Amino acid sequence: MRVAIVHDYLNQYGGAERVLEALHDIFPEAPVYTSIYDPAAMPAHYRSWDIRTSWMQQLPGWRRLFRAYFLLYPSAFEGFNLSEYDLILSSSSAFAKGVLPPPGARHICYCHTPMRFAWRSADYMAREGFGVVVRAALSVLLSHVRLWDVVSSQRVDHFVANSQVVAARIQRYYGRSADVIAPPVDLPHFTPQPPGTYYLTGGRLVPYKRIDLAVLVCSRLGLPLKVFGEGRDRSALEAIAGPTIEFLGHVDETRRQELFAGCRAFLFPGEEDFGITPLEAMAAGRPVIAYAAGGALDTIVDGVTGRFFGQQHPADLAEAIAIAAADSYDPCVIRRHAEQFGRERFTQRIRAVVGA
Repeated sequence: MRVAIVHDYLNQYGGAERVLEALHDIFPEAPVYTSIYDPAAMPAHYRSWDIRTSWMQQLPGWRRLFRAYFLLYPSAFEGFNLSEYDLILSSSSAFAKGVLPPPGARHICYCHTPMRFAWRSADYMAREGFGVVVRAALSVLLSHVRLWDVVSSQRVDHFVANSQVVAARIQRYYGRSADVIAPPVDLPHFTPQPPGTYYLTGGRLVPYKRIDLAVLVCSRLGLPLKVFGEGRDRSALEAIAGPTIEFLGHVDETRRQELFAGCRAFLFPGEEDFGITPLEAMAAGRPVIAYAAGGALDTIVDGVTGRFFGQQHPADLAEAIAIAAADSYDPCVIRRHAEQFGRERFTQRIRAVVGA
């Protein structure tokens, strides 16, 4: 079976790219087609892959302007020649599912979410702080993007969603059903240990992650909080941080695991389509305090592996932290729960879907 993997873009590293790595492990000889690729922003081992970029790689200033070029992505993905492949496996939260599969080929899309900025555009524009004129222009342009998104969804033979909430969006926006296969979580060696003294949060520091809630609440309560990761929101977060907040920047995988294992609890204040970092914390036996929405509803057991809070408001998060501080968590129980989401199970389920 000749396989091609298609991914939206390779210029930032997050949960979607961890899924891509797992798919590539299943089909290591498959080329990866993508719109743009920035080797400096991605792990070094990507340089050994067969990565094939679109004509967008030649656009001026694409590293800085890749969001502004959003109207060009449909054409870029439709321009790929995939005529030699029997199976197209797209990893998509935006445009990758819009490729044109050849006659007779099967197209399976692992959908991280229908494109958030198009279907939830009001929330997106509010978080990004766009002015009235920009909002008005984007509203018109995004209506065309939504139309293309619906049309291109019919090029997919089989959808796989990463969570129940994403499966519901696929049904709502595309009128299509989807299997649910949770993303893979790497399960490092586990040694039970008592909770540490600090709270932990992090990932890509961008507005929708709502890291600001964790920083604000821990600053007000005088709680030690370590924040890992980089992103365009870092300077704004540092501006509201009190003396108990420590920004660690980019950390390697070994350091990440140490941080998870040593924290008191992991704070997850954003709404994610799935969210791998909470499971990484649970793999280390640590509870998660999360906003009760999105993929967290699939992975966290309230009162057993962590606590939910109902509104993205400082008072709600502060109350959940206080409740969790009085809870008694069993690290071994939390770890066993995380093991349900290990990479081996992901691989087995993906192989079953593709018939490999």
